Order: sequence, then C-alpha cells, then structure tokens
Amino acid sequence: MAEFLVFTLWAPMAAMGDVAVGERRVGGNRPARSAVLGLVAAAIGVERDDEAGLSALSDGYGMALLVERTGDLLQDYHSTQIPKPGRHRRKATRCEELADPKRLNTILTLREYRTDPWSSVALWARPSAPYPLGRLGEALDRPRFTLYFGRKACPLGLPASPKLLDAASVAEAFRVHDKARPEAEREIRHRLRIRGPGRLYADADARSEGGPTLGGELARIERRRDVAVNRRRWQFGMRDELVARAGAAAPSGSG
Repeated sequence: MAEFLVFTLWAPMAAMGDVAVGERRVGGNRPARSAVLGLVAAAIGVERDDEAGLSALSDGYGMALLVERTGDLLQDYHSTQIPKPGRHRRKATRCEELADPKRLNTILTLREYRTDPWSSVALWARPSAPYPLGRLGEALDRPRFTLYFGRKACPLGLPASPKLLDAASVAEAFRVHDKARPEAEREIRHRLRIRGPGRLYADADARSEGGPTLGGELARIERRRDVAVNRRRWQFGMRDELVARAGAAAPSGSG
C-alpha cells in the first residue's frame, strides 16, 4: 500500500502548455507536470521567484494523471508588440524591447485552449518531499493564491477536493477517489458524459523499485519536456512518462 493525494482538475476553459515558439502557441491534450506542480506551489504559497522552493516541489513528488476528457479545441489570438528587424543590439529584457515605440511592430499570436477538460491528479511523496501530502491537501482546500488551469483567464471550475488515501496502486487510488466524488462533481461529469475509464499517465517512479505500483496495462513510454528547470528563463527538461490503459477503473455512478 502507498499513500496518495488525489484531486480533481476541471475548468470550463483551460490552457495546457506544450513546446511552442513563434506566433503559434500550441497546447497539449493533458496538463503538464510543471503546470500541476505550479498549481500546488500556488496553493501552498511558493512565490514564482522562489527557485529553491519550486525545485523542491518538483523533485519531491511523483505524479500521475487520469485523463477522462481532453476537452474540445478552442483557438484564440493575442496581439503583442516586437521590435522591427534590423542591425541593432539584441535587447536583454522585454522592457528594453518596448523602450522605443517607433521601432515596434504589432503581430498576432495564436493560442490554443481546451474547453471542459477533466483530469484527476495523484501525487505521492518521494524521500526529498518538502511537505507531507496532508499539508498539500490542506493548501489545495485553502489556497494561498488563486488556482488557474494554465492561464489567468482559466480559473478552476470546481474546488480541487483533495483526498488523502492509501491504495495498492496508482490506478486503484483513482478508483477509490472516483467512488468518493462530491455531488457537484458527479453532476458536471454527467452533463459532460464522462463515463471513464480514461487514460493513465504517470512518472517513471510508478515502475521503479521503491515507487508505487502503476496498476494499469502499460501501453508505451513517452518523452515529455515538462519538468521545470528554471522558472525565470522558462527552461524545461525531459522526463519519461508511462502511458497505460486504466483498465477496470470504475465509472462514476452519475453516468
């Protein structure tokens, strides 16, 4: 048996970042690891410029996702200003870029969102965990900062409703969590026609010695660049992510 903290992520509109450069900012079909732990950091009150605190959260916990609805794709645009091309010294900061209004061009950038995505998150503590899982659960119940699903335009549609529980595997933790959902979650899942079992994604901990058991049929291993390395520089590292069939994960009784 292992101890897990399981909670819900749903929003009417969400932004799930992926590798994106230039004018088109594509999004993923599931939350990134850095985004989930960033949300936990906001709940517990870790500031964005606290590199040590953010690194401790990233290193201290394993994570799994049960994605039951990826959401419908929605595209929007943002306008932004950039300096005109030329043989000028490269600007070191955004402030320097905007310092000369006469040399600015306005461009449009495409942004991808997802409407009504639904995922459940399971966290487990590694030996270096800076907080017990129960403390993270308390923070998600009463967050220090507002919790967003990706961008500030995407607040959570429901409380995270964290639950601390013991289970024999990651998949079993999600099944136990599903049986104890609040009625508000069941009603929304019914309207969205979510009936499970969904797709299971997990850190490689769930396959290594000393980590929790995955509990689902492993389909493949993917490589994702979603481990926060440096928040100020927006640098992200690679990790292995296990992709599994959730198997006999029971659907909610509302469906």
